[in-house]
Amino acid sequence: MCGIFFSCWFTDTIQPSQHETINHLPALCERLRSANSARGPDAQNSYRTHITSNSSDHRLELDFYASELRLRGDFPIVQPHVKNENILCWNGEIFEGMKILPQENDGVKLSNALSTVETAEDVRHVFGNVEGPYAFVFYHVASRCLYFGRDPLGRRSLLLHKPTDQLPYLLLCSVSAGSDQGHAFDEIPTDSIFCLNLDAFVKEQGSIAVGYQHQLARISRANPDIGVLHSLPYASPSRINEELPPDDLYRVESLENIPDYLRLPVEELVFQLDRSVKLRVSDIPRNGASSEARVAILFSGGIDSTILTFLAHKHIPMDEPIDLLNVAFENPRKIQIQKEGHIDNLPKRQKRQRARISENVSQEFDTSYMVPDRVTGLQELEELKRLCPGRVWNFVEVNIPYEESQAAHEAVEALMLPGRTVMDLASNFCFDTNRELNYIVHQSLALALYFASRGVGQVRTSPRADPKPYTSPARVLLNGLGSDELLGGYGRHRTVFNLSGWRGVINEAMNLFSEQLQLEIDRIPMRNLGRDDRVVSSHGKEMRHPFLSLSVVSFLASLPVHYKMDPRLEVGLGDKMLLRLATRDIGLVEASGRKKRAMQFGSHSARMNGERRGDVELNS
Repeated sequence: MCGIFFSCWFTDTIQPSQHETINHLPALCERLRSANSARGPDAQNSYRTHITSNSSDHRLELDFYASELRLRGDFPIVQPHVKNENILCWNGEIFEGMKILPQENDGVKLSNALSTVETAEDVRHVFGNVEGPYAFVFYHVASRCLYFGRDPLGRRSLLLHKPTDQLPYLLLCSVSAGSDQGHAFDEIPTDSIFCLNLDAFVKEQGSIAVGYQHQLARISRANPDIGVLHSLPYASPSRINEELPPDDLYRVESLENIPDYLRLPVEELVFQLDRSVKLRVSDIPRNGASSEARVAILFSGGIDSTILTFLAHKHIPMDEPIDLLNVAFENPRKIQIQKEGHIDNLPKRQKRQRARISENVSQEFDTSYMVPDRVTGLQELEELKRLCPGRVWNFVEVNIPYEESQAAHEAVEALMLPGRTVMDLASNFCFDTNRELNYIVHQSLALALYFASRGVGQVRTSPRADPKPYTSPARVLLNGLGSDELLGGYGRHRTVFNLSGWRGVINEAMNLFSEQLQLEIDRIPMRNLGRDDRVVSSHGKEMRHPFLSLSVVSFLASLPVHYKMDPRLEVGLGDKMLLRLATRDIGLVEASGRKKRAMQFGSHSARMNGERRGDVELNS
């Protein structure tokens, strides 16, 4: 994980009306360096160069800055990477496609590969052959071209400030520094690699704004040459299998027995997901004592986080603890409902849930934080202890008082920029129905991610023990995001099926079911993964998504839809059916049947103040 910041401006073509803006540029750049340095606390460095031309007097300044969070290799690395005068700012991890030995740094290897390229097609080829989350800025000295972009799923943030006549500078960075109107940013799209011909900038343009408009080129990842695309395995997400289910499709009755036609897909899913987890938890340099956790899981006790936890256990040394980060918010609205609307101040359903674990919980346990995710998290902890004897699980109770969550709004909103809506604070997804939109509120997923990834909470040595303060030292966080999109976990999939049936849903152009799931895959880059990256990395942590490995995406996209889900079946069985069968098959009986619950609702970070609309712009 790194922070990237690049700035570019002419030093000799400043108009009188631009002097005030340019005079403020050094202070602005310093703020952006500071914001991006938080992402990489281990090292920070700058590299400056310039471009001139014999045919003009223009001088273009290029300033590269990068901060480093050391998660690869035996030795600390300082960016930017400079090789034969080529310059690379790299914020990413290469997990597949390029051989990276445990002692090596992937940024160095990538820099070496890019130092040999000659054309834009060569650059496309390099990035189309590596898998992992990334964002980059690369200056190719021979062509004087600046390349920048993000991975096809948008798992890392990269923001762009486009130069204008009034604001004559180009900025690229991982995170902005607030809502200053002097540097409005846009998120870089993921369908292309961008190339800016700086040589033509200097030779032909006197204005950086005009030069940007004329010289920016998009290099599409989806090359129309089928042969080239086929040879680039990680150029773009796979297309979904549109095979129709048979008329007499077998109806799975329970998770206990796997039908013959699903046995191999279940085994392959476990293999693919296990491999993805292994790549993301192995060879992480130690930053502290050997008794400290290097990996943490954003843990709710749900099926997604639990299977990732179980698979991570297989690949992390037994003498090393694993941190389970479980966040809960003090929600005045929920507490008021409990006091006024339910016997003994608790909803009946919640009373039943708590009764199952009450005999193992300390009397000091604060019921204000016994939110749904806390209840299921504690339940699943017991199953993990049974299945993984000898492992130390640090169940980190991240309890957030109402006042603290409200005080964090300004900081979280700044990290979320350029997102400016309540929906951004509320949810990582763009829901399709008004019903779901109405339940998206101000205190929600961004806040939950912010506090969970910070990892400040308390742990207990045993269920009956008093809590002790604890801050997770883990720099790598696993997140189950992606399973709902890939495996049919959203309620809207069932709604579409109920309206049209299997064949109608698949064949009707306006509600093609395979297109519905294809749309889920295509929308992944727009799920605000970049925003989540900005929120989490502000604590010097890196979030990794095993479900969003392009290898896992490719495998799941290749399966017929009816292998992955069956909306004829009840919730907790038909949704994400393949994953539920796989989870049950490896022994996670309780987790396999748990129903989906969004993080903002499970942690009670949603609807603290009663807001209901998800598209209300935040106050500046």
